[in-house]
Amino acid sequence: MNTPEAPAPANLPSPGLYAGPRGTAVKILNRVERTDAYLDRLLDAELRSDEMNELDKGLMNEIVTGVVRWKMRLDWVLTGFFHGNFTKAEINIKNALRVALYQIQYLTRVPHSAAVNEAVEFIKRLRGQKVGDLVNAVLRNIIRNLDNIRYPDPGEDRIRHLAVVESHPVWMTRRWVDRYGYEETKRLMAANNVIPDLTLRVNRLKIEFDKFTALLDQHQVEYSRSKYMECFVRVRHMSGIGSSEMYKQGYIAVQDESAGLPVKLLDPKPGERVIDLCAAPGGKTTFIGELLMNQGSIVAVDRYESRLNLVKSACERLGITNVQTIADDAATITIPPADKVLVDAPCSGLGVLAKKPDAKWTRSSDDIEKLVDLQGRILDHAADLVKPGGVLVYSTCTIEPEENVLLVQRFLEHHPQFCLDSASEFVSSELIAADGTVQTLPHLHGMDGSFCARLRRTIP
Repeated sequence: MNTPEAPAPANLPSPGLYAGPRGTAVKILNRVERTDAYLDRLLDAELRSDEMNELDKGLMNEIVTGVVRWKMRLDWVLTGFFHGNFTKAEINIKNALRVALYQIQYLTRVPHSAAVNEAVEFIKRLRGQKVGDLVNAVLRNIIRNLDNIRYPDPGEDRIRHLAVVESHPVWMTRRWVDRYGYEETKRLMAANNVIPDLTLRVNRLKIEFDKFTALLDQHQVEYSRSKYMECFVRVRHMSGIGSSEMYKQGYIAVQDESAGLPVKLLDPKPGERVIDLCAAPGGKTTFIGELLMNQGSIVAVDRYESRLNLVKSACERLGITNVQTIADDAATITIPPADKVLVDAPCSGLGVLAKKPDAKWTRSSDDIEKLVDLQGRILDHAADLVKPGGVLVYSTCTIEPEENVLLVQRFLEHHPQFCLDSASEFVSSELIAADGTVQTLPHLHGMDGSFCARLRRTIP
């Protein structure tokens, strides 16, 4: 049995030690740092449990995502005040300090004293009075100097300054400054650090758009219509969406507007055969099904049956009845050609950092090169699955040229039977680049960063 000074076993934390919103936050942050677990899955598991009320779940969720979002900036401050090497501190101490500092710096409704006391009591239970006193001293010292915290001098190293202040990795900061310039990168990063609204796609197989917005009015849900997509709305203050009646009834799918753009570009028509080569979890598959009005067919491909189960359940909830799922490799699968093929390729995800801030710290520049190879193989194979006169749409949720426009250019060089169709007939001109592809950026368009291109097979 552990004494109060001894840690709980790393793989079996005592529920009592990690209780409440702040303790749960530390537990999740520990797992994110120690393993390759996805932040959204860990959060989802806690949000579904009955161990906290909805208010505490909301606070826990905000703390965890906030700490991950602002990790580099928080660590810079803590390194300056910590007694010793903060980066080598025990993981519970590091994350308890991060949780407390995030509340002190970013959550105005939480008194500083409450944030400090919770962290100190948590550490005292794990490490005893001496370490608790250390945590108390660090946090109290930060509070006394809140208005005088100094960040890297932009005159000495403007890349590191921007990386720390906007909490993005140095490699990513340098990459974007080279591409967009300093001020544009600063705006992009600031947009990545804004807590995003919830975006919903209204499923018109189940409910008319105006009737759905009337439902939102009836329930006094604040919302706004999408500027770019006629069947999307953004909502605020709508917690527990997955347990809501409108969700259970299949009236809505949670989907960013940027994720709907490739389907608009694909332009599926009732009666057509469509292949969705990287289908899970099914957001684009179900949007295709809605536009097909359940007439025609969709082949949804993903490598793992477990992920295809997500597609199946989404189709069932939304009333999509014309989907066949196949567990196979998108780069090698052999199936009859289709009128329309969608390749929503595995990518670095650097366009969705507002929703998945942990990707900032798990991705590296080397990942992009590896992903480009995979993306190229899937797209090359997809060319053989398109009927003459058919359409192939390639899309990602990243903003990196190697994964997007450069890959499409190389594809066209090696596949003269395809041409690039301008997106102007299908998507708002505000989202279209000079070459006719769709490219969105969070700070310019108020949605996730993304790319998609419409490729048409002109030669048999």
